Amino acid sequence: MAGEQVAFFKGGFRPLSDATVSVRSKALNYGLGCFEGIRAYWSKPENQLYIFRAEDHYERLLLSTKIVHLKLNMTVEQLVAATVELCRRNAPREDTYIRPLVFNNSELMSPQLTDEPAELAIYTLPLRDYLDVTKGVTACISSWRRVSDNMIPARAKPTAAYMNSALARLEAKENGYDEAIFLTNDGYVSEGSAEHIFIVREGKLITPSSQEDNLDGITRRTLCQIAPELGFEVVVRRISRTELYVADEAFLCGTGAEVCPLVSVDRRPVGDGKPGPITMALQKLFWRVVRAEVPKFADWCKPVYPK
Repeated sequence: MAGEQVAFFKGGFRPLSDATVSVRSKALNYGLGCFEGIRAYWSKPENQLYIFRAEDHYERLLLSTKIVHLKLNMTVEQLVAATVELCRRNAPREDTYIRPLVFNNSELMSPQLTDEPAELAIYTLPLRDYLDVTKGVTACISSWRRVSDNMIPARAKPTAAYMNSALARLEAKENGYDEAIFLTNDGYVSEGSAEHIFIVREGKLITPSSQEDNLDGITRRTLCQIAPELGFEVVVRRISRTELYVADEAFLCGTGAEVCPLVSVDRRPVGDGKPGPITMALQKLFWRVVRAEVPKFADWCKPVYPK
């Protein structure tokens, strides 16, 4: 990337330094917003940047705005077009993270969601490994429970709910772990602080459903769709805490985390304490899929630069 970066804000493209909000903004004061995280992957052989599952992310974002009553007067097609143009203007030649954010930018007092139009901001930044996807990470069961869907709806990816994630990750870091794993109020596994979770038992991939107070994850959905290509069965069901301790393998996944091996939980090794073969096979296939190297799934990858 060269020169000052550009953001999409207030209906147009402007220098990133000009894309600012007031200290009185409701979004800043009360967390009244929702967001998406989208990856774009650089393919050196193709000299191309591919935005991964852009339409799916924006469909989810519009569902989020509906849940939290933020009115965004743009279609999925318009949002994707703005994102492609933003990437072209910033011209990255590396793996890139895209952050669309919809928020209440009113400066009126009170944490009230009103009928006024919401503000949209989109920016990009370089992003390589969010977690150690080669060696894997350690995790603990957090003493903080996942916020219930009837408290702050996780499927809306609300900005306010990430205080819950920040507290869990802080606790994990202070106690010598890389990540935290949330339980639901019923005591079942929900997700990581900002990632979904899979375990492997008897050769099957097992993951909690989005009814366990977690996001309807697009990376998780992707893995469920591509796993059969390697002959792996996927089972969506509840996971108990102790199942994490006896799993053959486990991994975290998400737009940021991609496919990241989980090597221990609560200081108990997962399997032999090293990234497992099923996890690594899935990770390898995932990295090919996101760079449009697997024809069956190439439609998920939107090219940024004209050929």
